[in-house]
Amino acid sequence: MSEPRKIPSPSVNPENKPYFDAAAAGKLLLKKCGACGKIHFYPRAMCPHCFSDRTEWLEAKGTGTVYTFSVLRPVPVPYCIAYVTLDEGVSLLTNLIDCDFGALRIGMKVKAVFTATEAGTVVPMFTPA
Repeated sequence: MSEPRKIPSPSVNPENKPYFDAAAAGKLLLKKCGACGKIHFYPRAMCPHCFSDRTEWLEAKGTGTVYTFSVLRPVPVPYCIAYVTLDEGVSLLTNLIDCDFGALRIGMKVKAVFTATEAGTVVPMFTPA
């Protein structure tokens, strides 16, 4: 049996720390702009749509659909990367885990699960709903 895949740790800074703190508590946060009203991901202080700094944290449902995916097999531990479109409308690059890679389909419903990285920082990933 092979070793579990080691997940690289993200860079945590004051701007994104609330996102990772929420992930450690099992919550997925997004940012919503108070000026234009649009939700965006990756969380950042300035809205990428209108450049306002009036952004606020919003808790996502943690559910969405697979937009596209790719299974990487010629590696010591196969894994799946995917774009998931959240029910809130934004897409994020993530991993699909705890699933049969052969059963994955575009449009499949998924839900967030939270996984620790090498350094212990928790990140959201997704599994079939």
